Amino acid sequence: METLRERKKRHTREALVRAALELFTTRGYDRTTVDEIAEAVDVSQRTFFRYFAGKEEAAFAVQEMTEAHFVAAVRARPPHEAPMEALRQAVLEGWVAIAETVESVVPVELYVRMYRTIESTPALLAAHLRRSAATEETIARVLADREGVDVDTDPRPRLAVAVFGGVIRVTERQWSTGDDFSLDAIRTLTAAYLDQVGPALIGNWRDA
Repeated sequence: METLRERKKRHTREALVRAALELFTTRGYDRTTVDEIAEAVDVSQRTFFRYFAGKEEAAFAVQEMTEAHFVAAVRARPPHEAPMEALRQAVLEGWVAIAETVESVVPVELYVRMYRTIESTPALLAAHLRRSAATEETIARVLADREGVDVDTDPRPRLAVAVFGGVIRVTERQWSTGDDFSLDAIRTLTAAYLDQVGPALIGNWRDA
């Protein structure tokens, strides 16, 4: 059970995340300082650095939580599921938990605004791509372990994750630029785009 001290620390960390994302999305990432984030929460710069190594870590704090949820969901999928099906079900069934994770820290609307800020800020986009590559490598190794193959000699785990990761990035970009930020909208969009993987890869587009 969470102690009072642990709860206070969690609340402070979450307040810093909310303040950071609000400042990043309104003033710009590059123009926001650590001092301004700390001041918005009425804590010292030293307190900020107790929780985060720097602005970048604060910027990706919510994404880090959602990524951890997804990796855990993939690990928990039944062993009889084929790799792509395990990835599909992990994300479709996990959207509720992911949404709850996001909303426990920041409003979904702010999360979406931060996604747009990441996409439009070169330093953040570069960091996002590095983080995505690292997460995809982790998931590829989870799939390899599930299937009993060597990820360094069998290309299938990385290929499957690369395709899946591309679909998720396209889905998130489409969702974040639309008008409906609901859980049903992102789930429906994810399922629809995953259904297009086969036709997109092997189908004749001109006959579609």
